Amino acid sequence: MSVTIKDVARQANVSVATVSRALNGHPNVADDVRQRVFDVAARLRYSPHHAARSLSSRRTQTIGVVLPDLYGEFFSELMRGIDHVARERGLHLLVSSYHGNPGEQGAALRTMRGRVDGLLLMSPFLIGSEDLSAELPPLPVVLMNPAVAVEGRPAVGVDNHGGAMAMVRHLLATGRRRIAFIAGPEDNFDAAERLRGYRDAMAEGAPGVEPRVLEGDFGEASGHRAGQRLLAEGPLPEAVFAANDMMALGCLFALGQGGVRVPADVALAGFDDIPLSRYVHPPLTTMRVEIAELGALAIRRLLEAGTEAGGEDVGPRLLQPRLVVRASCGAVPDTG
Repeated sequence: MSVTIKDVARQANVSVATVSRALNGHPNVADDVRQRVFDVAARLRYSPHHAARSLSSRRTQTIGVVLPDLYGEFFSELMRGIDHVARERGLHLLVSSYHGNPGEQGAALRTMRGRVDGLLLMSPFLIGSEDLSAELPPLPVVLMNPAVAVEGRPAVGVDNHGGAMAMVRHLLATGRRRIAFIAGPEDNFDAAERLRGYRDAMAEGAPGVEPRVLEGDFGEASGHRAGQRLLAEGPLPEAVFAANDMMALGCLFALGQGGVRVPADVALAGFDDIPLSRYVHPPLTTMRVEIAELGALAIRRLLEAGTEAGGEDVGPRLLQPRLVVRASCGAVPDTG
């Protein structure tokens, strides 16, 4: 049976009207009472039917955005897409980061309660995500690239596995077989899916070649360290595929410092197509993720969440990355 506002009122030991006022952010509710109502609603996984009206009436005219980090071109592009749609609709944004620490995610979410009409959350961590549903406030929520699905919560994401397979197939098609991979953080869902795609494509297209995986954390410094390790250990692979562009750029710098020519000696590729990737030398072959469009899709889906057309649609929507061939892989570059 679905949980009703009466169930929340009964367990919080308050009236239905008080529950309604607390969840709607009215000021005439004591802080301890408001917190008790929020806690009970979260524990019961109460999803108020009035959530859609809250968005359509734009009671606070504010959308919350909670991200694992704010640093780097990926998050800059993501926020650009979110902000563009928000400005079109006359909405404001309240942005918070939990600085890559899954343990602080709950605190970041709690800061949004009573301040926003809906919430966009990026929670890519594989560890601890099983408790995510209990941390979500009783608001319309859209998850971005979630590690696990949460029942009743719409999600948008990227086909990371398929994109990684496409890149490895491309590198194999250029004649490279010994392809090394710079992985992302072990606890990150996107990184895990890109690693899985690399392994699957290598098993499919180069079954006699042992995969070579180097540690990384999505930061350019870790890509630089991976490049230095390749130089020190030898022999060099024929190609390096980094799980994101920032690590690929760090690796490119390390290889250049070591006198290795890209792509003549080693082909190089990344993932995401951040704006900087086309302005390095040589320009970086990558899998284009329309990062700004991912953010725009997320906020549009949030605004649709309570409409007649979108209220029942909670299945994930995946963006398909597109291979962008540039000079770093040694193939004929795309003209676009």
